[in-house]
Amino acid sequence: MEAFDTNVVPVRWEGNWKSGVLHMLDQRLLPGEETWYSMTTAEEVAKGIKDMVIRGAPAIGIAAAYGVAFGVRAAGASFKSGTAEAEALFELLKNTRPTAVNLFWALNRMQALLVETDAMDHNARVDRLFEEAKAIMDEDRANNLAMGKFGADLMPDGARILTHCNTGGLATGGYGTALGVIRATNAAGKLKHVWVDETRPYLQGARLTAWECMKDDLPSTLITDNMAGYFMQQGQVDAVIVGTDRVAANGDVANKIGTYSLAVLCKHHGIPFYVAAPISTIDLDTPTGAEIEIEQRSAREVTHIKDVGIAPEGVNVAHPAFDVTPAELVTGIVTEAGVASAPYGASLAGLTYSPQ
Repeated sequence: MEAFDTNVVPVRWEGNWKSGVLHMLDQRLLPGEETWYSMTTAEEVAKGIKDMVIRGAPAIGIAAAYGVAFGVRAAGASFKSGTAEAEALFELLKNTRPTAVNLFWALNRMQALLVETDAMDHNARVDRLFEEAKAIMDEDRANNLAMGKFGADLMPDGARILTHCNTGGLATGGYGTALGVIRATNAAGKLKHVWVDETRPYLQGARLTAWECMKDDLPSTLITDNMAGYFMQQGQVDAVIVGTDRVAANGDVANKIGTYSLAVLCKHHGIPFYVAAPISTIDLDTPTGAEIEIEQRSAREVTHIKDVGIAPEGVNVAHPAFDVTPAELVTGIVTEAGVASAPYGASLAGLTYSPQ
């Protein structure tokens, strides 16, 4: 099977260690505008992550890795691992988005490299750090392609697949996790249709997934989140596949708010509910979903769409950005190393990460 490719990516690296620039696509403005920001400091990268210029767990990890390299470049030859200066750099990046484990995975990988390179010449060290950040991005794309093939094998001929949030090239190093599976299903000639949840309140589905589907000519229909049950009841959904920001050791899955509701609907209608995630998203140090920190975002993202108010001024608002789907509702977790299934405690622990 030939992989169905896409040119949709969230970041592009240009230049060398001395003057290189990270170009970050502002996903807040899509689909209306394709605006790229040029970033050269750790502070700019951290702000881009926190303000959701970039989003999606793998993409956040990639951006953070570049942020480390920028921070060391700016600090100069005196920078050493284990110092207060190093701790401040990592805290700056860690404090951006708490739920996505890929952020911490990428930072841990960069931190280990910092220790290894403490004795290196500064220029060579910075060059090595930028190489590592690029390697993280390249590996993610390769892993997504492998994940897509495993996931496509699970889908029936003429599959009508529902997905939630954005899990495509914009959320990763390219190609995508759950949307990568959909792309691979299409490449295999098995895809009939994609139902795209709008994904309130930030509308990642309406603004981003629908945009990616249209750019790649994937047959798709945008629906509001509360239409999913209707189309399942009408027999028009064969499978649901979503991404995730963190998978606990027992198979509980943290993903964009609204995911748990979809899993419950799938259970009632007898529809398989799949999760696509690179192994870097699996957190074996977190026993269950109860220990996953859920990011609480601003009320304004609920009461406004862009700058247009849609709710009474002063109304009380709750805005958990993620929810946790219990492992018993998950049919399978698709990774670059294969498909994990229940009991997840054993199957997830048995997966081996191998950079492509």
